[in-house]
Amino acid sequence: MCFLGNLFIGIGVGTFKFAGLGNDPFDGMNMALSDLLRFYYPLLQISVNVVFFIVEIIWGRKLIGLGTAVNALLLGYIVDLSYKILDGLLSMPSNIVIQIIVMLTGLILTGLGLSLYQTSDLGVAPYDALAIIMDKKIRKLPYQVCRIICDAGCAAVCFLAGGIVGLGTLASAFGFGPVIGFFNKHLSTKLTGKKGN
Repeated sequence: MCFLGNLFIGIGVGTFKFAGLGNDPFDGMNMALSDLLRFYYPLLQISVNVVFFIVEIIWGRKLIGLGTAVNALLLGYIVDLSYKILDGLLSMPSNIVIQIIVMLTGLILTGLGLSLYQTSDLGVAPYDALAIIMDKKIRKLPYQVCRIICDAGCAAVCFLAGGIVGLGTLASAFGFGPVIGFFNKHLSTKLTGKKGN
């Protein structure tokens, strides 16, 4: 579930990018920095994850597992390959309706992947660990606020680096929760035997 989840996440994020309407804040930030610095995206993703992983080692060691490594080291390559395959097989969508359909496909694939990955309970990705650590260390801020702060910071860096902050960014912010919840209830928890939400 951990590996399959990351595979779906990577394909979904690559599909999001192909739609051209903006990605989730973290991946969008890394894509924008990759373009700005002319640095190979998967390696930049790993570099950023290493920085966040140091924070996770210091303050969130219990959050580290096999899934942490899989997500941090492999996801960028899956995203890059997925995007290149789509770009090689299809022409870039220019019609807004087609772009939205492609974006929604990316949303569903990423949500499925996140559900599988999170339900496997094999560790937390370095970026995802940030909000959890903030929640524990800054007790006055609930997790949701900590996550918004992290995502808003990434979105700001993405924008300043010349990346796209658009409909896809909003869709990821508000759409992942319901999609993950759906797959948790109808698929992921059944695979593990856990009770769904």
